[in-house]
Amino acid sequence: MDIFDVLNLIGGLCLFLFGMTVMGQALERRAGNGLKTLLGKLTTNKFAGLLTGLLVTAVIQSSSATTVMVVGFVNSGLMTLTQSINVIMGANIGTTVTAWILSLAGIESENFLVSLLKPSSFTPILALIGIIFYMMSKNSKRKDTGMILLGFATLMFGMQTMSASVSGLRDVPQFQQLFIAFTNPVLGVLAGAVLTAIIQSSSASVGILQALASTGAVTYGAAVPILIGQHIGTCITAMLSSVGTNINARRAALVHLSFNIIGGAVWLTVFSIIKAVLAPALLSQSASLMGIAVFHSVISIASTALLFPFSNWLEKLVCKLIPDAKTPEKDSELDERLLESPALALDQCRQMLEKMSTAAVTALKESIECIFNYDSEKGEQIRQLENETDHMEDIIGTYLLKFASLHHGDEESIKATEYMKLIGDYERIADHAVNILESAEEIQQKELHLTDAAVQELQNLRDAIYEILDLAHLAFSGDDYEAARKTEPLEQVIDKLKEQMRTTHFYRLQKGDCSPETSFVWSDLLTNLERVADHCSNISGCVLDTLDHTMNIHENQRIFRRTDEDFKKDYADFEQKYVIES
Repeated sequence: MDIFDVLNLIGGLCLFLFGMTVMGQALERRAGNGLKTLLGKLTTNKFAGLLTGLLVTAVIQSSSATTVMVVGFVNSGLMTLTQSINVIMGANIGTTVTAWILSLAGIESENFLVSLLKPSSFTPILALIGIIFYMMSKNSKRKDTGMILLGFATLMFGMQTMSASVSGLRDVPQFQQLFIAFTNPVLGVLAGAVLTAIIQSSSASVGILQALASTGAVTYGAAVPILIGQHIGTCITAMLSSVGTNINARRAALVHLSFNIIGGAVWLTVFSIIKAVLAPALLSQSASLMGIAVFHSVISIASTALLFPFSNWLEKLVCKLIPDAKTPEKDSELDERLLESPALALDQCRQMLEKMSTAAVTALKESIECIFNYDSEKGEQIRQLENETDHMEDIIGTYLLKFASLHHGDEESIKATEYMKLIGDYERIADHAVNILESAEEIQQKELHLTDAAVQELQNLRDAIYEILDLAHLAFSGDDYEAARKTEPLEQVIDKLKEQMRTTHFYRLQKGDCSPETSFVWSDLLTNLERVADHCSNISGCVLDTLDHTMNIHENQRIFRRTDEDFKKDYADFEQKYVIES
């Protein structure tokens, strides 16, 4: 093996790792909402969690990526520690799929149909289809499909390059002696763990082992301990990702490590006993690519079968190793680990946005009630809610900006744009809540008097505002097209109602029924309430645009006003319900 073989080996490894990364990321994007739906169906049912972890990892081809996502879910409160344990166990089985795909390279036959199963036969075809999809399609999903095929083709070419570059090692005595040393189980485990920790992918390290096995110098006696070590080394990614997370997220990462260390220790002991006592001839035979895939799967399945019934015990173990904090932890929000999975990242944003919307709507309603029955404690709560909405706006906005810098599909881009607009509207609703509260405080402090007629008008406007808030919230939280459509006609009626209330108040002022100071407060209240209705209209317009896959709120609303018979009917109904007859 000369310097050029070494360079080919390095190049092949780079292609292999790059192809695996590209394919995994494209698979995540392509799975999109399907992946989110699958993870959303997690229950306390152990088997459901195990199957979910297995399927997700089989799809994205990386147990490390799945475990990092799980750590992010636990850190964000989207998943409990109990749920995460079963998913992590399933991920350890799902990751063996890659080794089975790579093992196809070892197929040898003169039969034409069997030869077609070899990656060297079908990979160029997949690469051709992939480049056509990627370069000639404008649809983001087709582009991602092209990237999956190109990533797989790159991975397989990298594997072939590595195998070709090390083929000369079969005649090098020193290389054979190296793997004889690895027949010492402890050294084999350490070698597998260190290699996998460095490249942070058990699938990639198994691929490297299969490439070395193609020389015929790797025996099963050397391969099995290395495979056990690879299961332990892959935990490094999750452990690193748990730095700076909350206690349960760190525990989830430790579950991954504990599971593989305990399983590895048990099966290494069993392997050592079998080797010492029985000394089967199989262990001295050269390992095949298929044989390595089989042992990789057997170790994962055996470890899961061993520890699956004791998942509760495993949870207690990590809780003892990482005890509860003496002081309560602040909730971690919008975990950046999920940015690599667009659908899940947006789902996380939506959950916080729903909290933000609830806080803003609650603050607004409480502030209106303070006009009629002032309460200083409620006033403090309203200001606290407004501060919370400001904080959530900063978090979501920053997260969405980071999200926008990454490659994602059209659907995710539209959703992110919708959320960016919505956080501004909900933040402004909370600001108007504080403005209304200040008007209520002014009425209380200056002992201003509202006539019975004014109170009645204000209560009528309050009811209309409550209804439009509820419609907008329902439109957003439930993607309710009907609720979104009804918001705009109600907003138009509220505009008319505001002007009518300005006029009637002016008549009261002329008659001397109210003071000029009251008029200033009255004007501020009407302005703030009318602007709240405008923001509700924006929110529902955003929902309509997203459902229609457009981003032109005002144009859509103009079309509704001009052509929609339902709009005219709803407007008439709301007008009859709220507008006070002169």
